Amino acid sequence: MVLHLLVDTSVWLDLAKKRDGQKLIHVIGQVMQDDNLELLVPGIVVDEFERNRKRIEQSMTTSVAARFKALRKDLEDLSAESHRPAFDAIAGLAHEMPLIGAMAMRNFTDILALLKKGRRINATDEAQIRVVRRALQKRAPFHLNKNSVADALLAELYAEVIEGEATEKERYGFVTSNHEDFSVQQGDRREPHSDLAGLFDGSTSRYFYRIEGLQEALAGYLGDEFEQLLEESGFQEDPRTLTEILEAEQEFFDRVWFERSVRYTDRWESGHRGGRFDTEEGYRVSIEAQQRFKAKRPDLRPAEDDFERGMWNGKLSTLRWVLSSEWDFLDT
Repeated sequence: MVLHLLVDTSVWLDLAKKRDGQKLIHVIGQVMQDDNLELLVPGIVVDEFERNRKRIEQSMTTSVAARFKALRKDLEDLSAESHRPAFDAIAGLAHEMPLIGAMAMRNFTDILALLKKGRRINATDEAQIRVVRRALQKRAPFHLNKNSVADALLAELYAEVIEGEATEKERYGFVTSNHEDFSVQQGDRREPHSDLAGLFDGSTSRYFYRIEGLQEALAGYLGDEFEQLLEESGFQEDPRTLTEILEAEQEFFDRVWFERSVRYTDRWESGHRGGRFDTEEGYRVSIEAQQRFKAKRPDLRPAEDDFERGMWNGKLSTLRWVLSSEWDFLDT
């Protein structure tokens, strides 16, 4: 037995914007790979999904960061120095939001891959005729005063699949977030509009609402296995905060500086001198600075070998690059 789902574009877009959407996306992919789930994919769903990507990407990345920066500037102009912690928090959010948005863009790529693995359903002449008939009769989704041709076509394509394939051994589902066009009016949005109710018998074919409905469909079909798959996919990658990045940059600045300073003083003490910084004063200043650094960070020590030394320098260079310096900037 296979679960066949036609998922409306609205649900895919909601899932793409969901910060932890990778969990459910991964589960869907796994169930499809196990041949327990088939996505029914009308071409208009793919087209609408790709068409909305740029708009949502813009709203989740640069435009959000710009709004945070503008807010920080306005607050700085109007507030006192005592509000500095709030300014710093806003600056951190302005730094993080583009990263969060960029990571969320991966959801779009992965969802599109799922759609391309599904079964493409093309609009037949009969389905288009039924859409026109539905429009003339003002039946949902044409019960509203707007252009609902695309939504009606989804319903009719789903109807064709149900009428041509449905058996007691198969399970079908229609999943949407578009309650205005598809759900019952002034009632439980998890129920279909009365004009569409004939498509759903409650067992072989069911109506599901929003991402929660998509999860319900999978849970009802997979049972306990669904929760297990979700748990196994329970990863969430959050970007580092600006504070964390600055702290890490300072740590490896200290390590690289301390390593260089100790190598300088060791060279002086061993009698290998001759550079323009090899002076009694330079040696004394270096020893005193090492003591100050050790007091601040007791775990400081010279690198054990060239590999560790290279790792410290590489991390410092990378962190500085993230903070807008050029690559290989290692001045201490």
